[in-house]
Amino acid sequence: MSAPDADALPADVERFLDYIAKVEGVSPETVRAYRSHLSAYVRWLARRDASLSGVRTRDIRSYLAELKAARYAPKTVAAHLSSIRALYRWLLLDERIDSDPACPLATPKIPKSLPHVLTEQQMDALMAAPQLDSPEGVRDAAMLELLYATGARISEVAGLTLDSIDWSGSCIRLFGKGSKERIVPIYRRAADAVSGYISHARPQLLACRRDGEAATTRALFISTRGRAMSADALRHRFRLLAARAGLPSDLTPHAMRHTFATDLLSGGADLRSVQELLGHASLSTTQLYTHLTPERLKGALKGAHPRA
Repeated sequence: MSAPDADALPADVERFLDYIAKVEGVSPETVRAYRSHLSAYVRWLARRDASLSGVRTRDIRSYLAELKAARYAPKTVAAHLSSIRALYRWLLLDERIDSDPACPLATPKIPKSLPHVLTEQQMDALMAAPQLDSPEGVRDAAMLELLYATGARISEVAGLTLDSIDWSGSCIRLFGKGSKERIVPIYRRAADAVSGYISHARPQLLACRRDGEAATTRALFISTRGRAMSADALRHRFRLLAARAGLPSDLTPHAMRHTFATDLLSGGADLRSVQELLGHASLSTTQLYTHLTPERLKGALKGAHPRA
């Protein structure tokens, strides 16, 4: 008889993960994060011979204290607690437990930090990084233009298909968190970059399939193996381009989203419009950029005003 899988999750946890994926429409990235957090929590319970249904509030508090003692960042501890809360909320609604032990716990305070925004010079260097004499370079250029033109998350860009683009209206359809749809207009330069990629580079990349089968994928971004690119594959390409442009090694595609929002607000766009373009459920999330914009304006004033 084979030994039980040490990483196997209890059936209730698997049912919960299946529920949020299929019923609530949570993104695959979020489901993976929940799985990782809950796996760590379940292993902690197992070391104490405790069960999901038998824990009390003080037990979960002890678990969080151990994460803090292990020097997990407050944001990471909060993410673990969020996953645990969501699980127990579901267990309670499904009548698998009589009370929610995670309900009384307060979310750890997370220090507010301003998002990383690219300067104009950094953006120019990044946009110049793709090598346009190759199909993958043309693809990378189209990816960067789309990220900056739409403020899309990298997972949203990975989910784009040929049918996501409305050429007559110069708009693109994005599916964000919870599969919420939003329509974002794109400027001419981005539309031209994507159109050129689809017409010339994408067919060349599709021809690289090594299994001999006809490529039928409708995915927009194609790898050098002729297959749809995942969010991780797009992140990898972004990191290579950022390194080529001489940008900080910790830069992520999300910086393009931050730059998109900040540049719009700096240019006079209203907060509600930026919220809609970003797909934020709450205006308070978008308001973070209003703290950043004055700092950029101060820098511009200091560098340009004769009395500064």
